[in-house]
Amino acid sequence: MATRVSYPVEIKMKAIEMRLAGVPVSDVMKQLGIRNRTQLKVWMKWYREGEIHRMEQPVGKQYSFGK
Repeated sequence: MATRVSYPVEIKMKAIEMRLAGVPVSDVMKQLGIRNRTQLKVWMKWYREGEIHRMEQPVGKQYSFGK
C-alpha cells in the first residue's frame, strides 16, 4: 500500500505561484519535491475555485472540513 505524503501549505502555495508564473509542471515538481503530477493539478483547481482553506487540511480529511 502506498504511503500518503503531506505537503506543507508553503510548498502548495509556492507550487501554485510557480505555475501561475508559467513554470512547467515538471520543473515545479522537481524543484519542490512533489511526487505526483495530479496533486499539483488538484491544488490549482482548489486555487481557481477559491478553496484555499483546503490547502491546510490534513491528508484524507478534505471532505470533512467544517463538520
